[in-house]
Amino acid sequence: MSKKVFVSCAVTGSGDTAGKHPDLPKTPDQIATAAIEAAKAGAAIAHIHVREEDGTPSRRLDLYKEVVDKIRSSDTDVVLNLTTGMGGDLDIGQGKDPLDFGPMTDMANVMERIANAEQFLPEICTLDCGTLNFGDSSVITVNTPNDLRKAAKRLQEINVKPEIEAFDLGNMWFGSQLYKEGLLNDPPMFQMCLGIPWGAPATPLAMQAMKDIMPKEGVWSGFAISKNEMPFVAQTVIMGGNPRVGLEDNLYLEKGKLATNAQLVEKAIRIVNDLGVSTMTPAETREKLKLKNYK
Repeated sequence: MSKKVFVSCAVTGSGDTAGKHPDLPKTPDQIATAAIEAAKAGAAIAHIHVREEDGTPSRRLDLYKEVVDKIRSSDTDVVLNLTTGMGGDLDIGQGKDPLDFGPMTDMANVMERIANAEQFLPEICTLDCGTLNFGDSSVITVNTPNDLRKAAKRLQEINVKPEIEAFDLGNMWFGSQLYKEGLLNDPPMFQMCLGIPWGAPATPLAMQAMKDIMPKEGVWSGFAISKNEMPFVAQTVIMGGNPRVGLEDNLYLEKGKLATNAQLVEKAIRIVNDLGVSTMTPAETREKLKLKNYK
């Protein structure tokens, strides 16, 4: 185990969770406030998605601007990590023509997908490193090798560190390839995302397999969704990684009790501390990851 870890909090995500949690952050003000509260609870990194007022996921730049401006103008320090995962959803047609794409399709040029990182210059942004059967329906999330190379190169040019999102073993393999090709600066950053149908299962063996093919220079985080969130806080720390929690991944503090982001962070930190490990500040996290702070 490391002696110190950083904790990330994914405060809202883009999943169909707004109707399941009455206090899920949806507006820019709510999302920014949740990120600030998570930071005050001990999270070093806030992972940001944005939503429309009705809770549907969005990639509107004006919403990102509101969130980023409020967090940066607050007196609370936190490392910003913006998603670039939106805009890669392909809803395969279920009739005779599979190219008659369904209503869940949301496809954008890769440069449009990283426009929030270009415009608002967070320290980190995500880079989903492969195509995946994302969920148990007709939707696939599309991230081609060519597009990923283009995105990684541009992010390197603007000095925003990609967090390689690995939902399956091949995603970690390709993220490692980007590093081998010189498209990721030291230290490369990886996130192991476990338990999302139909990627890697939430098992220690899956996490170990990802770790085994990660570059030795890599710094990694890990999480599992739903009821496995807190057990994998411990699993991640024990295996030498940095844990992530938040309402993107799990809505409950305990069975039947809905959580806030700050409560999930506090519970994660208790687990970390009980393992004899302490947590990093945002400043220490920036130093470890060699981040450029544009605040």
